[in-house]
Amino acid sequence: MDSDAASVGEGTAPEVLALARTVARLRSEIVDLKGVLATAVVVERAQGVLMGRLGISAEAAHERLVAHAARRGRTVLEECWITLGRAGADSPPDPPPPPPTPATPAVRTRGTPGPAAAATVLARLAEGLVGARTGDDVAELLRGELAPTEVPDLDGVMIYVATHGGALELVGHAGVGDVVAGQWRHVPPLGGLAALQALSGGEPLWLQDPVGDARRHTLIGPPDRWPARAWLPVSRDGAPGAVIGFLRTGPGPFGPSTRDLLRRAVRLCGGPLRTFGRPGPTRPDDPAEAGGAPADADAVQRILDALAGPAVLLTPLRGAGGEVEDYRIDAAAPDSVDVAGRRGRELVGLRVLETYPTVAGTAVWEGYLDALTTGRPYEGEPFTYEEVLAGVPKRSVYSVRATALGEHLVVSWLRHDGDERELRRLADMQRLGNLGWAGWNPVTGTAVWSDQVYAIFDRDPALGPVRLEDLPRHLPAADRPAVDAAVARLLGRGGSVDEVFRINTPHGVRHVRMVAEALTDADGRPVEVHGLLQDVTARQDAERALLESERDVLVQRGRFEAERALAANLQNTLLPIPEQSLELAGLCVDVAYVPADSGINVGGDWYSAIELPDRSALFVVGDVAGHGLPAVGTMAQLRFTAKGMAITGSALPEVLARLNRLLLHTASDPAGGATATMVMGRYRPSDRRLTWVRAGHLPPLLIRGEGARFLPQPKGVLLGAAFGAEYGQSVADLLPGDHLLLYTDGLVEEPGEDIRTGLARLADTALRLVREGRGETLARTLVALRPRHRDDICVLDLHVPDEA
Repeated sequence: MDSDAASVGEGTAPEVLALARTVARLRSEIVDLKGVLATAVVVERAQGVLMGRLGISAEAAHERLVAHAARRGRTVLEECWITLGRAGADSPPDPPPPPPTPATPAVRTRGTPGPAAAATVLARLAEGLVGARTGDDVAELLRGELAPTEVPDLDGVMIYVATHGGALELVGHAGVGDVVAGQWRHVPPLGGLAALQALSGGEPLWLQDPVGDARRHTLIGPPDRWPARAWLPVSRDGAPGAVIGFLRTGPGPFGPSTRDLLRRAVRLCGGPLRTFGRPGPTRPDDPAEAGGAPADADAVQRILDALAGPAVLLTPLRGAGGEVEDYRIDAAAPDSVDVAGRRGRELVGLRVLETYPTVAGTAVWEGYLDALTTGRPYEGEPFTYEEVLAGVPKRSVYSVRATALGEHLVVSWLRHDGDERELRRLADMQRLGNLGWAGWNPVTGTAVWSDQVYAIFDRDPALGPVRLEDLPRHLPAADRPAVDAAVARLLGRGGSVDEVFRINTPHGVRHVRMVAEALTDADGRPVEVHGLLQDVTARQDAERALLESERDVLVQRGRFEAERALAANLQNTLLPIPEQSLELAGLCVDVAYVPADSGINVGGDWYSAIELPDRSALFVVGDVAGHGLPAVGTMAQLRFTAKGMAITGSALPEVLARLNRLLLHTASDPAGGATATMVMGRYRPSDRRLTWVRAGHLPPLLIRGEGARFLPQPKGVLLGAAFGAEYGQSVADLLPGDHLLLYTDGLVEEPGEDIRTGLARLADTALRLVREGRGETLARTLVALRPRHRDDICVLDLHVPDEA
């Protein structure tokens, strides 16, 4: 026993003696650690000098020191002192940079570190990190060294370490302010959080687009304050265990030199950050606990892992005389949480008196000894335990039970006060869901709000909450009657309300949903009102945008339906479809027309079948590009113009040429007007001769006897395509029993299919129908065989009757 323990008199209470022994042992360990720390400081400082000078990692710098020491027959410590000496005042200065040449002007962009300046900054940073003791020290050092010249708009630095469960804990910050640091001190494992993505991915994340970044990531702090951010992971023991954020007030990308400087600066911080966010070390080599944990501790741990609730296995640590000096935690259930927030296996290896010194001398300490000595379980009365953490007293009320297990104790406890971690999780939930709770007491006239309600109302907490009866005064006039009625119901007969209203804030109007209920006394008078308030501005904006979009769609649909109805009526008036075959110039003419089975517009397919003054007949099938009223109007123009010119005796090629010029000269669109395809024939019954022309149209199909073939096509481009277009004509002599089909492309076209495949299918089908004796309704049967079609279909079947 050292002098501190020996100085305690024999009459001293046992708990004081136990604490004295613990203090004496810890003091001895501190002396040993100081020597180790002095050596570690020299090694870390030498490594930092090499990292800053050579731009290498901490591991590479350490290997370089070890290799040089072995090659020169020195100790590593000696090599470190020599390295530091060379970096001191006696070392030669860096050679000046060469003068700039015209090809490479010495121009340095603001915020872009030069090589010499970067090396100097990194050297200063490495030297400063040796004395860093907290995360705040590291953050202040990074900001102080980088912001003045190398990254001028660097405003804040935040350092997080990974904790159990994938969460982040803020261990250091500089420049961000206490408000932001307090709000984001503990970060649960959020999806889309930039800091967590950089940590889990192990690669830097450069955020340089404020608008896009806000959509893709959850950002820490206000986006407009820091339009450019960078999150760089820090390797601890070979894996990312921490992440450092650099927050800039200026927009724009991080240049290559700046990125390299930040990477090298973060690598320098890997050593100091190894000790942040970790539980205290255990000392299995201590004489008082020789042999470490008992052999059956693993078996006990497996049992505790399956338990619900807090429980630990304590091993007594005895002095030379066999008296219990302390207890060590050798196993812990997952739900075991202490005042400091350490959970589960984080507690393993801790000593009771070192970790919870105020337990000494309490009934719990005596209960442990009694249970260990007598074997009787100890069940204590609730007691208050207080511990000062980071200068803030933490007080909780516990009930403890201890049971002997061989030479060990199994201790379980019940915490009676509210769990601070659960409260923190509740605060996180309120912040992430943008909702908060509020309470009003109509009897006393008092009110209480959670922090998030103040944020929703954009109200200074120093002003206090708004009384329930005063709430309508903060609303626009249009929303006051409904909220007045809701408040009257709550304060009158009680019950519950669910209202959405707007509030006026310094940053504009917000939409808030309030769900509240009143608790009444035995006489039915409200004595308490509890409620939840949520900022639903984003949802209301989305719903309003959706309603406006739906309204626009309905208006547009109504306009299309009206246009379709008008076009259909106009088409039916201009283009009546006979219900049965026509007798014209000695031919049986079967006509079929159907509109497209999809879409809301009518098309521009049309036909003509009329007798001319010379007893011949004119047959026309055309297809105007487009749909709707414009297509119907162009169809009517072409149909009546062609009919008029044919009746006056104009040659068919001349009719097409004039129709082409008509479309070109009457186009309403300067970039190009309507176009159309057309096939037109004049049949002379005296010699059964058909003279026909085409303008970009598919060829007629002739079915004769046991075969079907397409007529050779004369020259002719589609109407409205080009000035000066020329059109040829062909002649076909028809025989009794022949069928000649004139049709539009809707009868043969299929999406993604070659047109020749569709023509071949039409020829085979038409020949089969004629052979089956269905030639009298050939046109209507062909259309009926195409139940699904994307375009209008118009078909004329010219049938020459058999001779009597």
